Amino acid sequence: MIKKLFVFVIVLCAISFAQTEKFGKEISLNEKTKISEITKNPENFVGKTVLVEGEVLDVCPAAGCWMELKSDDEKGKIKIKVRDGDIVFPMSAKGKKALVEGTVYKIELTKEEAIEYYEHLAEEKGVEFDPATVTGPVTIYQIKGLGAEID
Repeated sequence: MIKKLFVFVIVLCAISFAQTEKFGKEISLNEKTKISEITKNPENFVGKTVLVEGEVLDVCPAAGCWMELKSDDEKGKIKIKVRDGDIVFPMSAKGKKALVEGTVYKIELTKEEAIEYYEHLAEEKGVEFDPATVTGPVTIYQIKGLGAEID
């Protein structure tokens, strides 16, 4: 009897640890869009709401206001951005699978704005940034996160 009770408690603990964390709005889309499709032809997706899935590569260490998902092609990635405080992605999400619903948008930066942007990211991560790596204007495609589930 004690052995059965012990096994039952272990199973309950395993289930509770394996639960999906939900952030923001409830996901309403059913059909997933591959991240690689978005990164290959981003202009086709600007303004569209999509459902993407991928491994969490990185999370904003300052405010949890963004996370990067690995593309299905294993080469690319896409950033999921939310307004500071609306959703806070936990640092513990790194390496886990995330399902995210959001709207694709574009940011066009001048060379000077791009340098400021990349300096800010480097500062957040505590890494060095060489402004000479920015040689001209930059266009960035991101997803404005509306809702997410992280396993």
